[in-house]
Amino acid sequence: MAKQNVAEQFVDILVRAGVRRLYGVVGDSLNPVVDAVRRNSAIDWIHVRHEETAAFAAGAEAQITGSLAACAGSCGPGNLHLINGLYDAHRSMAPVLALASHIPSSEIGLGYFQETHPDRLFQECSHYSELISSPKQMPRLLQTAIQHAVGRSGVSVVSVPGDIADEPAPEQSASAAIVTSRPTVRPGDEELDRLVAMIDAADKVTLFCGSGTAGAHAEVMELAEKIKSPVGHALRGKEWIQYDNPYDVGMSGLLGYGAAYEATHECDLLILLGTDFPYNAFLPDDVQIVQVDVRPEVLGRRSRLDLAVWGDVRETLRCLVPRVRAKENRRFLDRMLKRHADALEGVVKAYTRKVEKHVPIHPEYVASVLDELAADDAVFTVDTGMCNVWAARYISPNGRRRVIGSFSHGSMANALPMAIGAQFTDRRRQVVSMSGDGGFAMLMGDFLTLVQYDLPVKVVLFNNSALSMVELEMLVAGLPAYGTANTNPNFAAVALACGAYGVRVEKPRQLAGALKDAFNHKGPALVDVVTDPNALSIPPKIKAEMVTGFALSASKMVLDGGVGRMVQMARSNLRNVPRP
Repeated sequence: MAKQNVAEQFVDILVRAGVRRLYGVVGDSLNPVVDAVRRNSAIDWIHVRHEETAAFAAGAEAQITGSLAACAGSCGPGNLHLINGLYDAHRSMAPVLALASHIPSSEIGLGYFQETHPDRLFQECSHYSELISSPKQMPRLLQTAIQHAVGRSGVSVVSVPGDIADEPAPEQSASAAIVTSRPTVRPGDEELDRLVAMIDAADKVTLFCGSGTAGAHAEVMELAEKIKSPVGHALRGKEWIQYDNPYDVGMSGLLGYGAAYEATHECDLLILLGTDFPYNAFLPDDVQIVQVDVRPEVLGRRSRLDLAVWGDVRETLRCLVPRVRAKENRRFLDRMLKRHADALEGVVKAYTRKVEKHVPIHPEYVASVLDELAADDAVFTVDTGMCNVWAARYISPNGRRRVIGSFSHGSMANALPMAIGAQFTDRRRQVVSMSGDGGFAMLMGDFLTLVQYDLPVKVVLFNNSALSMVELEMLVAGLPAYGTANTNPNFAAVALACGAYGVRVEKPRQLAGALKDAFNHKGPALVDVVTDPNALSIPPKIKAEMVTGFALSASKMVLDGGVGRMVQMARSNLRNVPRP
């Protein structure tokens, strides 16, 4: 039996760690690895058109499965293209292993063709970034990289010169014990005792939830019921906590809605659960604040804390709930629920009034119809910009749907590449890319990847021929919109030319039928919806300091925006509020 080379051993270790796909673009320094993948039936090479797509796709796969995913780039420019998607994966806490192929080892440091130093370049967007300079290093170094990615929930980068990848592998393979899952972490009894005392002493407690509440829905609801607490959420917490939630008061932040802002400011005690909510201007500075997070480095970096609790949210609440005293007074909760319902009622008609005659089409209406027609277990990938607003306000979570986007890194062009990674995890599951025309055009080449692999992704294109979020930023700064207009083709015709299904929608009455037809199509499909560029959004509370670096405007162009089916949930929750 022929002896393995380093590339073959590298691929075998990835397979043992659970990796089933390697996203990338081939290149000479990668050839040994790509050939090793070709000869290994347990893993597939996914040929994308741009390495940035490879990293976004791997990050999305990792977020959907919770398991390690991988991508690769050839030396120099090839692996440099990975960097934006890796930043996103790292900030989204997605376990991703990136292979950065390198120039011949004998030429490193001599200004060789395509020379970079990937082990240095990727340090800021990874937990671990190292160069393999000898075949003997590879098994242990790769295992260390995998355990960093999985154990710390983020990116690891391994740089491998092409010549070393082709050398004979060391006799001693890596240990079979590769970490592929994380343990739960509970806080100490002292912190729990202090938290119990603070909750028992407070009359009005609000819970504010982020993505760290994944898997903890039941525990959050149990605590909210016991202490009569309203429950708000950040954007990344929406999919985990909003559904089946009789204590829901909406979302805070620049895309916010409902009464979450009031609930976090009018309480005596605010408990931040699994959230690294970045907009500290939306957090109070005159109430007691407790933060619970499994990542100790994020505790207290957004706001002053009265108590920092290091622990997994679910495990922490399992320890906490039996120990806190049940509260009987629900006046604060009921007042926030009513305020939330009133706030939603005030904007719900924004997209329904004469919508059948409004041309260009309200994007709110598009998102609302999409929410109603999409599958109950659909995965929505969301472009940064106004698509974030429509997803936040209209896509209804139910415990089975997923909504992922570049919510922490804020990159354009993420939705289509993320849809590729999400669809590869399950071809039978409906995956919908909510794309803006600017983001879609930026990485449009990878629409061909959908066609090449016959991935049944449905691209719903919100086409307003503008970079609308940037226009908002300019309005805030008192500047006229400049450089934000897009001259677009008929994207449906482009889809047809690529060999996919495409349809263009310019009138509201065409929308539902077009979406149904696209969803029923067995392969990739694109619905090009011409939407109103003047449909913009403002949050429920605005202060001057909230404007910095983001899009807000009080101009007459701004519509408050609707909230879709969320108003139905709010009305339902009000049934529990005693009437005077």
